[in-house]
Amino acid sequence: MWGLISGRWRRGATVAAVALTLGGATPVAAQDEAGFQAYLPQLRAQALAAGVTPRTVEAVFPTLTLSTRTIELDRAQPGNPGSTATPPFAPYQRSHVDAARIARGRATYQAQRGRLAAVERQTGVPESIMVAIWGHETNYGAYTGNFDLLRSLASLAYEGRRRDLFAGEFIAGLKMLDRGVPRAQLVGSWAGATGNPQFLPSVYLRLGRDGDGDGRVDIWNSPADTLASIGNYFANAGWRPGQPWGIAVRVPAGLDRSQLTNRLVSPRCPRVFERHSGWKTMAEWRALGVQPQGRGWPADSVLATLIEPDGPNATAYLLTGNYRVILDYNCSNFYALSVGLLADAVEG
Repeated sequence: MWGLISGRWRRGATVAAVALTLGGATPVAAQDEAGFQAYLPQLRAQALAAGVTPRTVEAVFPTLTLSTRTIELDRAQPGNPGSTATPPFAPYQRSHVDAARIARGRATYQAQRGRLAAVERQTGVPESIMVAIWGHETNYGAYTGNFDLLRSLASLAYEGRRRDLFAGEFIAGLKMLDRGVPRAQLVGSWAGATGNPQFLPSVYLRLGRDGDGDGRVDIWNSPADTLASIGNYFANAGWRPGQPWGIAVRVPAGLDRSQLTNRLVSPRCPRVFERHSGWKTMAEWRALGVQPQGRGWPADSVLATLIEPDGPNATAYLLTGNYRVILDYNCSNFYALSVGLLADAVEG
């Protein structure tokens, strides 16, 4: 879910308050707090217009103060649109598909088999993929974040880099309160993701599911609700049952990569997708001399793109349409590859 909210954003206009004292300008933090408080009536009006109950608005707004730490973290986000250098995948893989995470994943997989099987029957999403998402997002619930979600989202909306997005997520958080989610439960990442699957508030409202039948969607404490919600997210994003996310392959030394260029430009995360080749069927890849590592070939008709995250002469991957569903959750090749590989390790 971090892919929905992280990255280098275009800097927009920010609200700034200029306050003077006898000794001159007030400290920056005080100016920012004044500006934040001056912005809140606008946000309050938006919340009421969107249907948030006056009771919730009156309970929340007096408690809001600017989170300067949230803004610092937002402004420190990495990324340089002018840079073409791409780090190797192998170090990331070692730290994210490590023995400890695999072991915890296998233990979680076994402990939740009944629930996982039920969700897979309902959604077609493999049990191991759901476990791998949970493992990557919060290490199976070990750390879900401790930022006050509403305070962080209001602060990010005030900052203005992506005001519409964060104002909308703040209002969605208020609607969660209207649905009965306790205010104390609304904690998570500085960027607004919460619970075991790290859903943004709008995603929780749209795709959260009650997996244990108690009438609540508790993605913070209920494994059943966590897994049902992840499965529903993936089904909604277009997961195709019966297809793998991809397979590890060896690429022959003589492969002419100039003939594999992907000429399509993605409107979303173009730098992620530009690393993929054009689409070919598995039969066509096999005819080019590409060989699977470990797992066998999917059906000949399955379409896939090629990625070589560590360059030529290293392990490459053929990626199906289901890989792009993982990218919908977090638009990062390293993240999506690690989710797929962790899922394979958990299942294997």
